[in-house]
Amino acid sequence: MFDFIRTHQRLMQLVLLILILPSFALIGVSGYTNYVSGDHELVQVGDSAITRQEYDQARRNQLQQLQASRGGAFDPAVLDTPQARSALLESLIDRRVIASQAAEHHFSVSDAMLREAIASIPELQENGRFSAQRYNDVLASMGVSSREFEQGQRGELALQRVLGPVAATASVPPTVVQGLEQALTAQRTVRLRAFAAADYAKDVKVTDADIKAWYDANQEKLKVPEYVTADYLLLDEAAAMQGLPAVDEKAMKDYYEQNKARYVMPARVQLSHILIETPAGATQAQRDEARAKAQKIADQVAADKSRFAAIAKEQSQDAGTAKDGGLLGWITKGSWPKPLEDAVFALQKGQVSGVVEGPGGYHVFLAHDVQPERGETFEQAKGKVQSEIRRQLAADRYAEMASKLTDLVYDDQSSLRPAAQALGMQVRTASGIAADRLLPESDVQEGSAASAGADAAVLDDPRVRRALFAPQSYAEKQNSGVIEISPGVMVVVRVNKITPAHVQPLDKAQGFIREQLVAERSRAAAQKAGEEALAALRKAPAGDAPEGFGTQLSVSRVDPQGLDKPVLDAAFNAPTQSLPAYTGVQGGQGYVIVRVDGAKAGEANPALRQSLSLQLAQAMGSAEQAATLKAMREAAKVKMLPEAREALAAEGDGQG
Repeated sequence: MFDFIRTHQRLMQLVLLILILPSFALIGVSGYTNYVSGDHELVQVGDSAITRQEYDQARRNQLQQLQASRGGAFDPAVLDTPQARSALLESLIDRRVIASQAAEHHFSVSDAMLREAIASIPELQENGRFSAQRYNDVLASMGVSSREFEQGQRGELALQRVLGPVAATASVPPTVVQGLEQALTAQRTVRLRAFAAADYAKDVKVTDADIKAWYDANQEKLKVPEYVTADYLLLDEAAAMQGLPAVDEKAMKDYYEQNKARYVMPARVQLSHILIETPAGATQAQRDEARAKAQKIADQVAADKSRFAAIAKEQSQDAGTAKDGGLLGWITKGSWPKPLEDAVFALQKGQVSGVVEGPGGYHVFLAHDVQPERGETFEQAKGKVQSEIRRQLAADRYAEMASKLTDLVYDDQSSLRPAAQALGMQVRTASGIAADRLLPESDVQEGSAASAGADAAVLDDPRVRRALFAPQSYAEKQNSGVIEISPGVMVVVRVNKITPAHVQPLDKAQGFIREQLVAERSRAAAQKAGEEALAALRKAPAGDAPEGFGTQLSVSRVDPQGLDKPVLDAAFNAPTQSLPAYTGVQGGQGYVIVRVDGAKAGEANPALRQSLSLQLAQAMGSAEQAATLKAMREAAKVKMLPEAREALAAEGDGQG
């Protein structure tokens, strides 16, 4: 059973979702009204209530499922926000409302419908068909009986019957689809003239007074969140290699000889042969007769090598190769018995051997091609050999250091230095590590910014940041445990210093502010120049596109030809009664004038229409489901209790 789980981990994650969600739904159908209401009620839904205990359990389930699916890269902080907590509570309310409707109207699911639904679950199929063996294996490995699983599925299907028909019957009038199709396929022929903000940056003047005024008016934009400066020990291959003894010449030569195949390609020869067999237990007379026959053949092919294949087909007693003219293919040195090998590797390209005795009879060989030994000599491969030996020694040392590090970080939890000294490692320090990210170098007051260092990827791992801001590490500045980032990379961290949230001082922020002001004023200058040019173009008589416009493009909403949405929207919003028409639009990089030279109505596109019809029906179904659910919530008199606001505001709750 455990072997099945280990070899089907992804399947197990999917099955967990199959098992957890339906069982939750089943409770909703048959047992929600049995929950005990009391001091911990959060939301009143009709005659029942969602309790704090239920909400906390849902949060724990949510956290466990996401950690199982995303592993160590998942950061629980993303769930610890008012928005995430509110979304979870809203989903619990919706499920409760739907469950109460299913119970009130006695929605049921037939055995046939249940069997069909279970058989359609891909995780329970083999080669696209339901597998009873897979079904039993999966349920057995999860410790769930078929009765429990089927009850859960039946409950989930009952819930789907509440809103499912609403979405299934949604439709969009054909005229709406046709109108959207025409809008998406309509075309405009355009030329563009760009006024790039970067072209105006050199003329922008920014004074110290300007910087101070922007600083005073934009304090919130300059706010730096709380961050820590951390000491850390990084154990990886490079750390394990530090202090390794020198590799002596003899060890390198021994390693080279033991692994020569990795550095040297042995000699090989491409052969054909003719075999005259000697039977097992052959007498000397029989052996002499076979040898004489082989010698006669050897003389024939020596006289005319072009006949080798034909003679092999007629006379060779090796049935496996005779049909191919005796072709054996490439033979690598070291793969044959020595007497045969000595004979064939003595041949030159195109040379025929004499009679060669071997196991099973007498051979005549033809060497089609000969390739000598190729590769690196010991001296040539010496650097590579030394590196490989050091890597192997480092792997052994890494395992030893990892074992010791795990113990040492707890021996003195107030410092990493004793552990570093015992292992011959260096304590590193990095700053600017916030709870949710690494801060840019410009936001770090002192020390080396983690985001700019070589270990940025390690320090930005959610597990590292989580360890630094855990109560024990944060408040007491104690060593974290060993965090395995990946196979062969471990880190231990400790908070060295805490820098509270603050507004960047002016002297640190002035470079950023100058860039902002230059960018703002450059865009404004580009817009002013563009609008002046646009006004002049609108007054000028119609004609060919003036200088500065690019090549003509034919664009539509389904084929924008790389145009940004604001530019595309401007092209389609421009009046087309009199062409060419000019319009302009401000973008992030400057100002763009759009010249519309032509307009073409949309054309029928059956494939697009079919896709639009499906997408619009799905969107309409979702909207109608949402509207129906809203009405159901109103009918159920959903009431948010004061305790709910406390639960939604409680940071870190329910995630233990």
